[in-house]
Amino acid sequence: MPLNRRKFLEKSAVTGAGVALAGAVPAPGAQAAEAREGERGVKRYAFTVLGTTDLHGNVFNWDYFTDKEFDDRDHNDVGLAKVSTLVNRVREEKGRRNTLLIDAGDTIQGTQLSYYYAKVDPITAEGGPVHPMAQAMNAMGYDAAALGNHEFNYGIPVLRKFEQQCRFPLLGANALDAKTLRPAFAPYSMHRLRTPFGRDVKVAVLGLTNPGIAIWDKANVQGKMTFPGLEEQAAKWVPKLRSMGADVVIVSAHSGSSGTSSYGDQLPYIENAAGLVAEQVPGIDAILVGHAHTEIPEYFVTNKRTGKQVVLSEPLKWGQRLTLFDFELVWEKGCWKVEKVGAQVLNSNTVEEDPKIVALLSDEHEKVVAYVNQVIGTNAAEMTSAEAPYKDVPIIDLINHIQADTVKRALAGTEHAALPVLSQAACFSRSARIPAGEVTIRDVAGLYVFENTLEARLMTGAQMKAYLEFSANYFVQTAPGAPVDPAKLTNANGTPDYNYDVVSGLSYEIDIAKPAGSRVTNVRFEGQPLADDATFVFAVNNYRANGGGNFPHVAAARLLWSNSDEIRNTMIAWVKAKGAIDPAGFAAVDWKLTRNGTPVF
Repeated sequence: MPLNRRKFLEKSAVTGAGVALAGAVPAPGAQAAEAREGERGVKRYAFTVLGTTDLHGNVFNWDYFTDKEFDDRDHNDVGLAKVSTLVNRVREEKGRRNTLLIDAGDTIQGTQLSYYYAKVDPITAEGGPVHPMAQAMNAMGYDAAALGNHEFNYGIPVLRKFEQQCRFPLLGANALDAKTLRPAFAPYSMHRLRTPFGRDVKVAVLGLTNPGIAIWDKANVQGKMTFPGLEEQAAKWVPKLRSMGADVVIVSAHSGSSGTSSYGDQLPYIENAAGLVAEQVPGIDAILVGHAHTEIPEYFVTNKRTGKQVVLSEPLKWGQRLTLFDFELVWEKGCWKVEKVGAQVLNSNTVEEDPKIVALLSDEHEKVVAYVNQVIGTNAAEMTSAEAPYKDVPIIDLINHIQADTVKRALAGTEHAALPVLSQAACFSRSARIPAGEVTIRDVAGLYVFENTLEARLMTGAQMKAYLEFSANYFVQTAPGAPVDPAKLTNANGTPDYNYDVVSGLSYEIDIAKPAGSRVTNVRFEGQPLADDATFVFAVNNYRANGGGNFPHVAAARLLWSNSDEIRNTMIAWVKAKGAIDPAGFAAVDWKLTRNGTPVF
């Protein structure tokens, strides 16, 4: 069956056909009273759709960067092994045949487990392994999954191999072939749930991914795929699904519900459009929301054309929650109608890991643990990122030092070799730590958790000032003399840590007493005020260079050099080659927060 379905998927990539799948087979003895005949012969049927999103390579409740069980301040747990236990319990309660299990994307990137099987022991190698996420999701009996933007991080060949290894379709109605403008993946899947009343319930799952892929993974998709807006494609496909006899239409959308975009007007399509889809497109019963990494147990949006309430739910991230959409249907005028639908989320920290998933993937887990604990060098003094969002700390200087050094060596012998090199870096994790003494792969990898690559762009002094000013929007305006709580000083207007850049090679101050747009002062290069017409090479990650975060000027700046190696790997190789890290050789306080010229810290 997997081989035949793979051929079907390949065909659907050309024709734009969907995937039709039969309903789930009931587990032995798993019978639930989900169908009943009420007063005067009214027939009713209930079923549940379970949903996950943003799993990001988490199978086990394990943090490969700290080499211990995952824990956070809210004591969340992570991983499909935990989710599987929740799924099994719901199926036992509802009856296996009365459930579907779907996902809303960002599956194969995010942990060292997923990285290992994309790069170290790649699934694309001849006779290579089956991706752990495919193994786990196949074992759990997923029915469909939407594509996330991070599915494209490792390139299309890795994604296609993962697709082949999954015994369920990867859906992306708005992931189009750039030449034919036909769906490059199955747009939808159709599922039949058997009822005792003779007529099956047909449930359509429409998959929508994020338009931002065109920016964030430009190098992997440009000229190959294009990603139009979610609202446009939903408006095209939902009526088709209804005309094909779908009694229930569910959208699995790798797109948040806020209606905003991190990339400004660089694309004519909204990044977080799930709420707009519910509002604008008639005929949708529920939307599984992804991408935003937020917890939304149940949220209703009124469709403007029909007045119908559409339920949305987002189960946080990493397998920390499981969404349950509970549907109640009634048989009216020869067809099934949705009478009621609600949503809730279950917390994976309430259960133990499913021993079936643990047994299935323990070997893969142990391989990755051994890999990340390889010693690659030594470090003279401990460095941490705990204060990195509001202080100039050595651990962020290390990123910039390695990036600048890499770019200088790459441009040696070129016409731009004599230009000074600046570099940007952000705090991706407030828990990163490189200890004194032996340094392992996981120590360095934990500092750079994204699959970004490095570029060199040509920038002017004036452009760098504007770049710094935009970055300073990250801070909450704080009056002189007011108490300063570091926990409340950052992330203004929801700006994530990864969208606050510090720049090495310049010195500057950020006056948080001033309003956004007029905060950066005393910008200097080599001790002198920065000239607007000065020219620099800017070492910058590809996410930022391609417009991620909507920083000014950099996306339009001239590209001088780029490579395809992840910055994380560049850092690991640099530490291996040097054999030793000494913060005294690169760490300096080049930027600081002030209020009316007085340092905050």
